[in-house]
Amino acid sequence: MSEQRDGVNRTHGGRGKRSGGQRRQARPTKPGARDVALDVLLAVAEDDAYSNLLLPHRIREARLSHEDAGLATELTYGTLRRSGYYDAIIEMVAKRPIDEVDTLARAALQLGAHQLLATRVATHAAVNETVSAVRRRAGQGPSGFVNANLRRISEADAQTWHERVADSANDELERLALVESHPLWIVRALREALALEHREAELEETLRANNESPHVQLAALPELAEREAVIAAHPELLEPEPASPVAMRLSGGDPSDLEEVRSGRVRVQDAGSQLVALALSRVEPLRAGERILDLCAGPGGKSALLAAEVLAAGAKFQANEVVPARADLVRKALRAVADGDALSVTELDGREYANQPDAYDRILVDAPCTGLGALRRRPEARWRKQLSDVADLSALQEELLDAAVTAVKPGGIVAYVTCSPHPAETVGIVRRAARAGGLDVLDATAIYRDLAPDLDITGISVGDGNAVQLWPHRHGTDAMFLTLLRKTD
Repeated sequence: MSEQRDGVNRTHGGRGKRSGGQRRQARPTKPGARDVALDVLLAVAEDDAYSNLLLPHRIREARLSHEDAGLATELTYGTLRRSGYYDAIIEMVAKRPIDEVDTLARAALQLGAHQLLATRVATHAAVNETVSAVRRRAGQGPSGFVNANLRRISEADAQTWHERVADSANDELERLALVESHPLWIVRALREALALEHREAELEETLRANNESPHVQLAALPELAEREAVIAAHPELLEPEPASPVAMRLSGGDPSDLEEVRSGRVRVQDAGSQLVALALSRVEPLRAGERILDLCAGPGGKSALLAAEVLAAGAKFQANEVVPARADLVRKALRAVADGDALSVTELDGREYANQPDAYDRILVDAPCTGLGALRRRPEARWRKQLSDVADLSALQEELLDAAVTAVKPGGIVAYVTCSPHPAETVGIVRRAARAGGLDVLDATAIYRDLAPDLDITGISVGDGNAVQLWPHRHGTDAMFLTLLRKTD
């Protein structure tokens, strides 16, 4: 029999006895924001659920009001982003290693700590409502442990806890990892990436940006929607986003409330993702009859934008995505660009395009990666990724880039893109390809400055050209990496 007492799992042989007769069944209570947040936090911890997929479903199930839905969203994502920092505090108040704290108690303490230290929720509400959510789920035992430790956390303010956690670190990188809630290996990788631009001093700012909720950004698909006209139709909701010539920022509300989004003429898309796609289509004018391939197209946002540009120029567009479910998302994204299912989507392993030499004029390789550039959007991802993932992915990235170089015509251009700033997934891949010969590295900084002149762009030397790394803290985008390669023979 499993018992949860004092926040620790204990196992006993045989069946326990009930004291005081049969326990009365609690009257069902309508779930509140904290119930929903706690439910999602547990699903992430126990079942590897994806918070961005599960949370909207749980909000609908609970029929939360607009205000409570907003609170549940902030509590869930905020807690997940800062959970490493809150774990350090929980260890101090509970006086035990975090791995010895029961999963439910740990999630509830993280949730309560977030309310106490990072929101304007009143102390009594943060403690009492969180404890009540635990009690409704698991009874008095775990709720007592949570109550006692949340009250200990509430005895000091946010600045004091920040200082205590910082003082527990052995060196500066560990301090940043703890107080900014990132695994240490990711902190090291981000510092290395910034060093390529000689901007290591921005490390703390970079980490802090990963803990902030990103703005909703939209893309006006060329020939289907015009950015200024869309903004003029919704001046209270939209403003230009400088990171892309077709980008807009939504000030609030649900983007699907906009008719242009519902019709598919405007898409929700990070401006950095827009910029890397437009860099390939606009590095030089598209010509009628050109063949353009999106090699790793899922889930389809870059494909839709690129296809809109390509078709408007009278060129031909092809998308490929090896995962069937993601290929279906690409097809859905492309329907707004072409009538019905006019644009086919293949489901090949991208490496198989090495069997089609000199077949395409331009190829986008948005390579599978660790996704470290989108940690602010996927708050639990930082705790799921491992350093060992990088080696496996970089081998695949090399093979995909090699296939694209084979499949592009002499004089054609390959855009190598990752949503990761990790040097092993970025400059390490393209420098190897450049050393192999047959490629010129173009100046991506010049292209970006044409497309987004207000951005602070720093080039990264690769061969005779430059790659560009975008950053959330500097550019307001995901940390997208781009290199443009021209095949010479």
